[in-house]
Amino acid sequence: MEQTKLDILRNFIDGTWEAEPDLMPAINPATGEKIAWLPKSSRETARRAIAAAKQARKGWASRPVWDRAAMCVAIADKIDGKREQIARVLSTEQGKPLPQAIGEVAKAADGFRLAAELVKQLGGETPPAEDPSKLVITIRQARGVYAVITPWNYPVNIPTEYLAPGIATGNAIVWVPAPTTSMAAVELMRAIEEAGLPKGVVNLVLGEGATVGDEIVVHPDTNGIGFTGSAATGRRIAERGAGKPMLLELGGNGPVLVFEDADLDKAADAAAVGAFSNAGQICAATGRVLAHRAIAEPLARKLVERAEREILGDPLHQGTTMGPLNNPKVAAKVREHVDDAVANGATVLTGGKPRPDLGSDLFFEPTVVTGVTRDMRINREETFGPVIPILSFDDDEAALDLALDSEYGLSVGVFTQNMDRALRFGEAIPAGIVNINASSTYWEIHLPFGGGSGTKSGIGRLGGRLTLEAMTELKMITITRTGA
Repeated sequence: MEQTKLDILRNFIDGTWEAEPDLMPAINPATGEKIAWLPKSSRETARRAIAAAKQARKGWASRPVWDRAAMCVAIADKIDGKREQIARVLSTEQGKPLPQAIGEVAKAADGFRLAAELVKQLGGETPPAEDPSKLVITIRQARGVYAVITPWNYPVNIPTEYLAPGIATGNAIVWVPAPTTSMAAVELMRAIEEAGLPKGVVNLVLGEGATVGDEIVVHPDTNGIGFTGSAATGRRIAERGAGKPMLLELGGNGPVLVFEDADLDKAADAAAVGAFSNAGQICAATGRVLAHRAIAEPLARKLVERAEREILGDPLHQGTTMGPLNNPKVAAKVREHVDDAVANGATVLTGGKPRPDLGSDLFFEPTVVTGVTRDMRINREETFGPVIPILSFDDDEAALDLALDSEYGLSVGVFTQNMDRALRFGEAIPAGIVNINASSTYWEIHLPFGGGSGTKSGIGRLGGRLTLEAMTELKMITITRTGA
């Protein structure tokens, strides 16, 4: 591959930045231009990272909890000090507007501070024993070497959801980020390095998921797996890593249900936030709006108004509220979903087209589609783009039937003034999160986040104490009293 004067990024293994012979380009989604060269790492590189983590794990796990907590605070301080720099790289490479990128980086610093506080409270129990000679205690210990694979939609904050609890609890980590946001991963890794984390505790391996991601999943020396990404990849990881403890936060197609008594302005605002923030590339995005037929038309008009307020453009330009999609694969799926809906009788009220005139083929207009039926791809699959499909229902029974007719179960929004109805739907829908009179995207980093059982939306819960517990092992120790 012909190299230019662009930066050539490196892996970070055992405390050293290492070059890789094979390279692939990093692309600016807003312009289509190459902006750096990335390692296309091999399985052997991933194995060396695993060996480094295995070597570091015992020493790090043996460090006092307060020392590990202090390290997380130091990392948070470094992230804060590099906030603008990290955010600018993130915005350039991922495509989200700079203010959103700055907010993401700030939230990552919060995540390290939260882990620092929570690990100090992560204790065991002294359950009673039937045998009077026994004293039983439980303790939590790091699992060992954690394989962490993260996506491109939130390339700083989502890694933090695993890295901060993993570091705090004494794990060593091999981290494989999405190739299309590897530059942001390098910036975060530099902040971690500058905080003084001992070598080998976190190792960054850049490359293709099918190669280095698969290696850290299947390797016998990794003891746990954390993954956020698509349902299809999550299933593959679950098969390849069978027998290892896993945290899998997968896709969603969250319905936002709007009943006839809802505040339509609030519902429209919330649905628009869930569909257009980060160009709709959010796990808990407004996947589809289910509207009571009596208010479906006025709600659609309000959604069109909000879509047309969005300012589509270069994410680094002041005033831009929505940037490009991140990569050609997701852009193609968004186009296919809209085209399929139109071909089968739906109507595009606004948007619906790519905007290559803005700089690349990855720009796609904020879109509202009405007349959607349950069999259309835009209803059944996760679009992961700035599109709001609207389906209508006539009564509560039909609304619940539409909401349940999905393979996903991540996050739901319910808009109604009837709290009996709201709680009934909240309990009946098999999703991990149900937000009443709020966007499907509402979440805070200390709260549980994950998919419902029996759906394609994942296993386990991220968020606060729950992640620390998932990344540790509960051990029982019994003591037999002498002379008892």
